This record gives sequence, structure tokens and C-alpha cells, in this order.
Amino acid sequence: MSRRRLEILQWYGLFGGALAWATQHVVGYFASHAGCTHAGLHPAVWQIALALGAGAAVLAAEAAAFAVYRATASVDGDAAGPLGRLRFFATAALLGNALFLMIVILDAVGSVAELPCRGS
Repeated sequence: MSRRRLEILQWYGLFGGALAWATQHVVGYFASHAGCTHAGLHPAVWQIALALGAGAAVLAAEAAAFAVYRATASVDGDAAGPLGRLRFFATAALLGNALFLMIVILDAVGSVAELPCRGS
């Protein structure tokens, strides 16, 4: 795999999970309030659909990070230069995406369990 392709995968692997969760959270906020005031799909349906989409994007980012991690298997973890950077960011992305997957799941569970439409 070319270094250019590895760099693209590396950046998606590093930031893809964070962007997926942020999108889920922001769009989910507006979908919940819109679902309460307008006729249409129930807000829980929106939240579950957003969680599935964000989860798929986080898993794709994890796969991209793993592909870079495997491609740079022969590089020492403390190596200098572009290959060392690729290896370092891929390692960080593997951990970060696992955390973002848990955040996506917790965000979905919390937003479905406590919908703002319910009366108090």
C-alpha cells in the first residue's frame, strides 16, 4: 500500500470516530426536539438510526486504523519520520475508536431512555 493511502487511512482512523460521535450527538439533539414538536417518526427511531450510522462510521475508522497498524508492523514504535508517525497515530486511533464506540452506545442508550418529550 502506498504511503499516501496509508496517510489518508491514518487520518480517517484518527478523527473518524470523533467526528461520527459529534455528528450523532448534535444531530440527535435537534432530532429529539423536532420529533417532540412535529409529527413524524418517534425521536427514539431517529436516535437508534443515528447510533447505528455513527457506530458503523466508528467501526470503519477502527478498521482503517488497524489497516495502517498492520501495514507498519515492521516499524519500531519509536521510529522517527513518516512511518513512525503513521504507527504512532494508528496505535492511538485503535484505542480512541474503541472509546468512541462506547461513547456512541452510551449516547444512544441515554437519549432513548430519557427522551425530552415525556411529561414530568
